[in-house]
Amino acid sequence: MYTLCAFSDEADPSLQGQIAALRDNGISYMEIRGIDGKNIADISVAESKEIKKQLDDSGLTVWSIGSPSGKIQIDDPFVPHLDSFKHMLELAHILEASHYRLFSFYGTDGRLDRENAVLERLSAFLKAAKGSGICLCHENEKGIYGDIAGRCVRIHEALPELKAIFDPANFIQCNQNSYEAFLLLKPYIEYIHIKDALPNGTIAPAGHGEGAIPQILAETAGRNYMLTIEPHLHVFDGLKALEEDGNTSHVGAYAYETPRKAFDEAVKALTGVLADIGQ
Repeated sequence: MYTLCAFSDEADPSLQGQIAALRDNGISYMEIRGIDGKNIADISVAESKEIKKQLDDSGLTVWSIGSPSGKIQIDDPFVPHLDSFKHMLELAHILEASHYRLFSFYGTDGRLDRENAVLERLSAFLKAAKGSGICLCHENEKGIYGDIAGRCVRIHEALPELKAIFDPANFIQCNQNSYEAFLLLKPYIEYIHIKDALPNGTIAPAGHGEGAIPQILAETAGRNYMLTIEPHLHVFDGLKALEEDGNTSHVGAYAYETPRKAFDEAVKALTGVLADIGQ
């Protein structure tokens, strides 16, 4: 019932490595964020056309632009940032992405008197994207204005054309109950980032943390949300050596030998959750 997508740059920095990781895991959609060591904001038009060709040849589709738009201080100069947004919007057209991930600025300290400044800048993004056919989506993240559900709701009520990306782990890291946040944001959710977290904020595979991912997915099965896997799992390069001869290392419950292993395990955890809830 759900469609899977992934931040494949967490599996491998190279485009070919990302293609292999997606295909090996049976995932056809990418939330593009980094390619060959470059953030999406720094990729040229010519490079994006070559990326599109290679993805087409591999049968893969860019679902969303995993941009850093809105990840600056609220008082930083905005015009250069808006220009960068417009460049990535052009890349979104070339890559045929239907969605665009953005944020609601650092440096507000959650103060309501900074809300107008946040809304003004988000409105500028929406105005620039008007008529493009690309859906702009706000992700809740620790430290930005829309880090907790109440302020996210205020953003979406003020700007109904801006949709929500629901990231359960990010709410846990803000000491917010993820399921309660889901209930508040449900009317605005466009898609879901699959990232779980332990009570102390450490990232865990789906279903192994406090993010209420199985409960949320069971309740939203009829919506057929796109689920973007964002592993963020700890990779410990010395793990293999510490675990030789059957010895178990003590670097945390979820530490992996390589980024690709962490990516594969994140996919496995989500598919396990979906199987458990009958999806």
